[in-house]
Amino acid sequence: MGKFISFKKSQEILEKAFCEETAQEQLFLNESLDRVLSKDIIARENSPKYETSGMDGYAIRYEDQDLRKIQIIDKLPAGTANTVEISKGTCIKTFTGSLMSKGSDTLIPIENVEVEDNYIIIKEKVPKGFSIRPVGENYKKGEVLIKKGTIVGYAEIGVMAGLNMVKVPVKRKPVVSVLATGSEILELGEEQTNISQIRSTNHYTIEAITKKAGAQTHNMGVIKDDMQNIKKAILNALEFSDIVITTGGVSVGDYDFVKDAISSIEVKDLIAGVVIKPGMHIKVAKVGKKYIFALPGFPYSSAVTTFLYIVPLIKRMQGLSGKLDIVQAKMGEDYKKRSKKSEFTAVNLVLKKDGFSVNLEGKKTGTSAILTNMLENCSLLWIEENDGDLKAGEYVRVIRL
Repeated sequence: MGKFISFKKSQEILEKAFCEETAQEQLFLNESLDRVLSKDIIARENSPKYETSGMDGYAIRYEDQDLRKIQIIDKLPAGTANTVEISKGTCIKTFTGSLMSKGSDTLIPIENVEVEDNYIIIKEKVPKGFSIRPVGENYKKGEVLIKKGTIVGYAEIGVMAGLNMVKVPVKRKPVVSVLATGSEILELGEEQTNISQIRSTNHYTIEAITKKAGAQTHNMGVIKDDMQNIKKAILNALEFSDIVITTGGVSVGDYDFVKDAISSIEVKDLIAGVVIKPGMHIKVAKVGKKYIFALPGFPYSSAVTTFLYIVPLIKRMQGLSGKLDIVQAKMGEDYKKRSKKSEFTAVNLVLKKDGFSVNLEGKKTGTSAILTNMLENCSLLWIEENDGDLKAGEYVRVIRL
């Protein structure tokens, strides 16, 4: 296929072309959810700093349990400084989270005692050190608690709150701009004036995919088939974007201007066609540290190529792995390969007791325009160029989306 390269080669080219991650920024803690940490989070002190009570009870000396009867000399709610020291035959009523009193070495629960006047009567003894949280039980000073590259979730938020981190160091979101091309394309709400016009979907679909992958997105709408207008829109997007994505106009038709528009810009060509189905006319170029992806116009093609090429790049820009999420699965039915290309077919991935299986229930056969095939539990069956038809029961590679 001339200049067209294999899928494997195209992946290698993009991996090699990637040279650095995006910049860092500081966000307030409650704004950092789902963002990627740019630095290790290290404990600056022990937690807890001092021995504390793990439950409600009485701080005692372990050996005083043999006395059976111990005098209550004080009580210590959580957050109260303990100034009273325990001596032989005395105890202090202590609550969950309270500091253990000086002189005590054990916490006996309220369930193990009865209270008479100002004394506790031991009903059931406990081991030495019972229910005392030791210094550093949560973590110790200098310990790496959360590693760089972690996606911030609820537990990370809680741990960082405990460290009194008002602001959190995270990777800046890569900026992605998406524009659709084609004189036949109508924007949402735009009135149809002839029956050949179709409603735009690509830039909304790709905006959603890239946003979910962690990018900050800009939907630049529809650009009509005019090379100068397309070039102007791409140059404008490059001013503030890390990745610019176009859809449509990359084939070999008389009105496919996107390739010419990109070629008229001073770019480094990375990919100019891949032996894949769908998406063989994909074009990828680089301008400095920025990328231009020209994707096919069919909705299924543009969505699949976004998952195969752009989502991994967005992940790498945030310091994450850009590897495709591949699992082995058993074919639930026969499948006839449709081309001599690497094929990526929408399938249903099902987890069973003996592992994953795939089927094509509800998936339509036709052109790469059928975006509805990606509804519900969609994954991509990956069949290599030289592979043939598949049989039920055969194990295959599946990319989880």
